[in-house]
Amino acid sequence: MNSANLHKLFLKSSCVSIDTRAIEKNSIFFALKGANFDGNQFADEALKQGASYVVIDNPDFKKNENYILVENVLEALQQLASFHRDYLNIKIIALTGSNGKTTTKELFLAVISQKYKCKATSGNLNNHIGVPLTLLSFNHDTQIGIVEMGANHQKEIEFLCEIAKPDIGYITNFGKAHLEGFGGIEGVIKGKSEMYSYIRNNNKTVLINTDDKLQYENANGIINNIKFSLQDLNIKIDENKSINYLSFSTDNHLVNTNLYGNYNLTNCMAAIALGLFLDVNIHDIIIGLTNYNPSNNRSQWIKKNDLKIVLDAYNANPTSMEHAINNFIKLVGNPKFLILGDMFELGEDAEKEHEKIVEYLKNIDDTKTFFVGKIFYQFKNKTKNIDFFENIEDLISLFIQKKLTSGYLLIKGSRGMKLEKIIDYL
Repeated sequence: MNSANLHKLFLKSSCVSIDTRAIEKNSIFFALKGANFDGNQFADEALKQGASYVVIDNPDFKKNENYILVENVLEALQQLASFHRDYLNIKIIALTGSNGKTTTKELFLAVISQKYKCKATSGNLNNHIGVPLTLLSFNHDTQIGIVEMGANHQKEIEFLCEIAKPDIGYITNFGKAHLEGFGGIEGVIKGKSEMYSYIRNNNKTVLINTDDKLQYENANGIINNIKFSLQDLNIKIDENKSINYLSFSTDNHLVNTNLYGNYNLTNCMAAIALGLFLDVNIHDIIIGLTNYNPSNNRSQWIKKNDLKIVLDAYNANPTSMEHAINNFIKLVGNPKFLILGDMFELGEDAEKEHEKIVEYLKNIDDTKTFFVGKIFYQFKNKTKNIDFFENIEDLISLFIQKKLTSGYLLIKGSRGMKLEKIIDYL
């Protein structure tokens, strides 16, 4: 079955699904394969759970017209998403980058939704499966779609752009993330800049932070651009109920946010620039930024008795870790504590990058640090004033006996460390 015919069935369905544990009635189930499973084997179950059709690529499982046989299920999903994107013909905004993608995406959504019916990537659905699912969640009521794109190797952003065909593209930054897959920082720059190549080759529009020389250089030659800069801003940290929130002024407009960290200023300014370009009133833009509350373990303030916690444990790489630590140690108030977990996917740079953080923090006297994870644990004999734990369970054991009751605490680490588990034991 080709994409056009499959799309006709899709328009009559409720949605698409890839998980039999979350089947919606009248949905189309795509039997994707994984490293340890074959989705074809779950086709019967999907129909029993309420799916109207199942898309399979193994003829042995085809039983009747409700089983749609294709050459490759994943490719069929991607092609359907691209066909649907063309069918809707709506404005698509795509963003990628090493740090701040999801927060920026949510700020874009908060701002643009003040004027338009807007949908965006849900959760972390930002890869070769998530982007198609995001596009297929858009419908005739959607005026603008926001698509987050993640990548850990070359050509991935190029491929995702070919599926989503963005009208506006934005790269938050180039940082030390996924170094293993990209082959170092130069590989990160090359891989992320594939979005610039798509925008340039298709005469689309780029959103660019002119303060970032690398971004500015790599976006060279793109005629249509939306530029913003952090110069001449009145930046301050506003102490609100003993919690430090980001506040700033732009064009004499005061913006009070619920965001932690000066590094979120660039994300806010990108949202403002995009909003103005799309003719969103500046007062509505400020409302969107003011009302946005971070969640999902991203720069999230949690107050537990007299302990004020910055939970930033959704992801981590050397660049984002450095920003988070430097911002945290400047906070007014004591005592301060850090719980820092291993950073993944750094390849041959892993030990070096972790050791840099250990060396930096051993000279910070007014902040108590707890390192967690097998990589950090290798440096346990480097310093006496820092505690090292091989895993989260060992750290939990400490806090069961001796709790933190007051002060400020930053929790930062890669998603796989699951550092948010420590919250219940503080």
